[in-house]
Parts: sequence; structure tokens; C-alpha cells
Amino acid sequence: MTYNKNEACEYLSKFPKLKFVISQVDPIHQPGAGNVFNELVKNIAYQQISYKAAQSVYRRFTTLMNTEKYSPNKILDADYEAVRSCGFSYRKTDYIFNIATFFKEKRLYKKDWSNLTDNQIIDLLSQIKGVGVWTVQMILLFELKRPDIFPSLDLAIQYVIKDIYDLKSEKKALVKEIEKISEDWAPYRTLASLYLWGYRRMQLEQKK
Repeated sequence: MTYNKNEACEYLSKFPKLKFVISQVDPIHQPGAGNVFNELVKNIAYQQISYKAAQSVYRRFTTLMNTEKYSPNKILDADYEAVRSCGFSYRKTDYIFNIATFFKEKRLYKKDWSNLTDNQIIDLLSQIKGVGVWTVQMILLFELKRPDIFPSLDLAIQYVIKDIYDLKSEKKALVKEIEKISEDWAPYRTLASLYLWGYRRMQLEQKK
């Protein structure tokens, strides 16, 4: 699953637009903790609210769990209202319990994910209500460090590619167009994505 970063950068630099991005920024960091269950729950916590607010909510949740490495049983044994009172909506609370139930029933908590392909993991985890393809791609990219993940539905990725390639398409047509562009970056689309995110972060910082 690993790759040589220097070789990957050399390959990606063959593409002028991407070479420009690589010359401007560093790729963002991949934690690579490999803890799929905890990161899925954390991802739900961080969705659709500000980063600062999400940090506060998730801190209260891990305090309730009394650990940052909680098991599915730990959640399922907790009082629903106690979990919700950490700052989650009813929908997010349902999703968290959905994830815990799925992982318990499928015995996934200590699973060796290296035995599954990217698409197998996407197909498996996206069965959980509240967990979409983008969410699973984030797990593949940041936690499992799969080398060729391209999250075409990510808004920051879309914005940067649209900007540097001067694309005019929107919505589904834009997704299709950037997916076509990214095909040339295989098998290093993860690193390309990390650079694109780094470039977007630089853009936002420059606007402050």
C-alpha cells in the first residue's frame, strides 16, 4: 500500500498544472492511525459544523466514553440521550449508533483492512446509514493511507482543479471532468489530492 513519495512527486510533476501546485505548497498531513471505527464516528461528529465547534462536541463525547479509542460496545452500552447531549443532533446520534451496530454485527472493530480492496471497503462501509462514499474515501486516504484515492466529490478538490484548469462546468459535469483529468495521475492520486488540499489551504490563508 505504500509508495515512494519522491517517485510519486516526479511522476505527478509531468503534468504542468499539478507541477505548479506541487511547487507552491506541501501536501497536507495523513495521520494514518488506521483506526477505522473511531475515525468514522469522529467524521460524523465533524460534519456540517465549524471545526472549533466540532472539537468541543467530540471532546465531550470522548469524555463520556472515557477514552479516545472506544469500542462499538462502549457506544451501544451508553445512554442515547447522554450521547446526544454531547452536542449531536438526533440524526448524528442515530448515525453514530448505526456505525457501532454495524461494526459489532460484522465484527469489524479489529479487522485487518489490508485484505480488502479500496472498492470493497467503500461498498462495505457505505452500507451504513449516514456513511457515504466521500466519508469512506477520507478513511481510505487519511487513515489507511491507500495510494490511489481521488475524492472527486470533495468541494475543495473541485474548487482547486476548476481554478487551475480554468474549467467552466458545474455539478455532475464538473465531477465527470475532474475525474477524467485525475485518471492520468494514477496510481498516485492520493498524493495529488493531498497537494490540492494544501493549495486550497494556502488560498484561504492568503484571503485572511
